[in-house]
Amino acid sequence: MSADIDLVEYGSLLQKVQDLDKKVDKLEAGMEELLALANKGRGGFWAGMMIVSAISSVSGYIIHWFQGAK
Repeated sequence: MSADIDLVEYGSLLQKVQDLDKKVDKLEAGMEELLALANKGRGGFWAGMMIVSAISSVSGYIIHWFQGAK
């Protein structure tokens, strides 16, 4: 068994590892961005629910008040 290392193949493998490392870094950055967008969307959802709840409460009070005035 020979312990000779093909330097060209080794260099090629090293370049592939470095490329994959860069891709993983990009994926991690993308995941962090998606997480931030999801958190913004969740905050917007709850703000919208609060507004709709307030509007429906006010409209329910007004409808109840008009029905009681008859």
